[in-house]
Order: sequence, then structure tokens, then C-alpha cells
Amino acid sequence: MALRENVVPTLPPSHPPRAAEVARQPWRPSRALGALTIPPPAKPLRADHAGASTQEGLPRLEASGISKWFGRRLVLDDVSLSVSAGEAVAITGENGAGKSTLLRVCAGLIHPDRGRVSVSGRVGFCPQQPGLFDLLSADEHLALFAPALGLSRERAIRDGHALLAEFAFPTAERTQCRHLSGGARQKVNLALALLGGANVLLLDEPYQGFDHGSYESFWEHVARWKANGLGVVIVTHLLADSALVDRVVDRVVEMTIPRDVEGERS
Repeated sequence: MALRENVVPTLPPSHPPRAAEVARQPWRPSRALGALTIPPPAKPLRADHAGASTQEGLPRLEASGISKWFGRRLVLDDVSLSVSAGEAVAITGENGAGKSTLLRVCAGLIHPDRGRVSVSGRVGFCPQQPGLFDLLSADEHLALFAPALGLSRERAIRDGHALLAEFAFPTAERTQCRHLSGGARQKVNLALALLGGANVLLLDEPYQGFDHGSYESFWEHVARWKANGLGVVIVTHLLADSALVDRVVDRVVEMTIPRDVEGERS
């Protein structure tokens, strides 16, 4: 199946972001990225997930040559990332390395200054900070997302309850999200990312606030998503076992002063 190309043209520098999004150093994959590859299962994976491919290895997402400036700060420098159906990729590294920025570029939330992103299927994005409305309940969030996903209110709530139940979230809960624990909010966040049948999951620190049992259950879900033909990218600062994923992309600390971006661009 040919990839549906979403070519992002070169754009002028964007306005400076909030401080939390400004990286301390540029991410240079040619020297700063290393990959640990774990052999995939010999037997092809079968997809039961709606819209997922039955062919293991089909590219789901390809980002190439991604560069991003925030003002004079170069955050991403010619970064490439790919994930295939039935594959899980972990992006690890220090805070401020540009991991979250790369995921937001791949999700289409911000434009890179250079490079392009190609996606096959629908992307489900789970941000690091739950993108929830404090005064809405979990059900109200499901109903709110329904039109954008082409679902009826009833279908969205029914499917959402099934997803939330898998995360051990009490589906009868009608509490406003502002009163939920951090772990419960993140479970709603994950359910919204999966709602509607995502083919690619982009998860930024998805288990923040989880207890140990929920953390272990999360990785069981990753294995299930892979078996259903999804491509999964996980940003994390803590990966207890590299065998949980197929590839690990690591940000290696570079003790260098960021170059003068404006001088290079002139």
C-alpha cells in the first residue's frame, strides 16, 4: 500500500514557544542518535484491529529531515524517524532534547521548518500533559471527540467505555476531570488517542501517574497494539527493559554550545 504523502514545505522561523518547549541543545541524529534493534517475531502478525494492516512491516509513519527552530534556538536538526505496522519504537533521553517536539511534528500539531512527514492511516496522539477539559467528565470528552472522528455520540461512548475498561478505569465514573487523579486522567487521555481506530500511536510519557500495576498493564497493551498491526512510538525517560520495544532511539548528551542558528541560516 502506498503511503499517503503529507509533504510539509520549508517554513519561516516560528515565534518563540513557551519555556517548557525550548530545548537546551539541538538534536543531531547523525552523531547523537543510536539505535538498538531487537529481532522481530519470525511469524507475521495478524491484525484484528479495525483498519490495521495484516502485513507486518508496512510503514505507518516516516519523518525525514525534520528541523525545527524556536526563535534562535535549534531544537531538531535533520532528524528522521520511522515506525512500521506491528512495531514499537521508544525515544528516550534527557529533558529538553526535543523528544516531545518531534512527536508533535509527527502528529501534525506544529510545522517543521524543514523536512516532511508521511503517514499511512490515522494518527492517535497522547500528549505528555492530558489535553482534557477540567469541567467535563470522561463520557463528555468521548462525546466531544465523536464528530471529529466520524462517530456518533453513542458509538463513541460505547467504544470509549471498552477502551477505558481495558485500563481499569471505572466507566460509571461521572466525575469532572479536574477531580480525577493524575493516573486516571492519563487513562482518559490514552482512550481518546485510541478512539476511532488509530493506525499509529504517538505516546508522550503515557504512563505518568500510573501505579506499578498500571505501568505493567500498559506494556501488555503495547504488545497487543503491535499484534493488531499498529505502529507505536513512545517517548519516555524511563525504560526498565529494552525488550519491551523493537527499537530504542536514544539522545546522547553532547557537551557543546548550540550554534548560532541565525548566522547559519543567513
